[in-house]
Amino acid sequence: MEAARGRVVPDVVRDGLDVLFCGINPGLTAGAVGHHFAKPGTRFWPSLHGSGFTPRRLRPDEEEEFLALGLGITNFVERATAQAEELGREEIVEGGKRLRAKVLHWRPRWLAVLGITAYREAFGDRRAAVGPQDMSIGDTRVWLLPNPSGRNAHWLLGPLTEEFARLRRAAGLPDRASGGT
Repeated sequence: MEAARGRVVPDVVRDGLDVLFCGINPGLTAGAVGHHFAKPGTRFWPSLHGSGFTPRRLRPDEEEEFLALGLGITNFVERATAQAEELGREEIVEGGKRLRAKVLHWRPRWLAVLGITAYREAFGDRRAAVGPQDMSIGDTRVWLLPNPSGRNAHWLLGPLTEEFARLRRAAGLPDRASGGT
């Protein structure tokens, strides 16, 4: 795994997505396999499916299927680390600037940031809480979600999935898990 330290996992993005999900940075497992949210304990993929964003639980190596669903993935910081705590505040702030540029270029309808602390540092909003934010980037609305890492133990899968579902409903997207709306 140490060989994956510093590797970059390519963004999964195209112009005009419904939702662009933004993580903090790739973990070593993601760096090793070249796919986002690849660590077995992540709750990202179960939350996406349980909330209705995806018709079935996708695997990290199926992340390209996101694009057909109008979804994408990026990160504040591109380099893989064992823990997000290895990133400095300046690196997160710089990542926020790069994220703004990506959003202005790719123009998703919604940006979903996965991680309260990273969001607060990147955008200087110390009072930000889970849910819709007052800030927008161009025409892109911003929604703050808890970090789906298994290390974020105080957010259990059920409440985490409901937060993802709140975003899906606010974005006006159908419930693909049940085939309804």
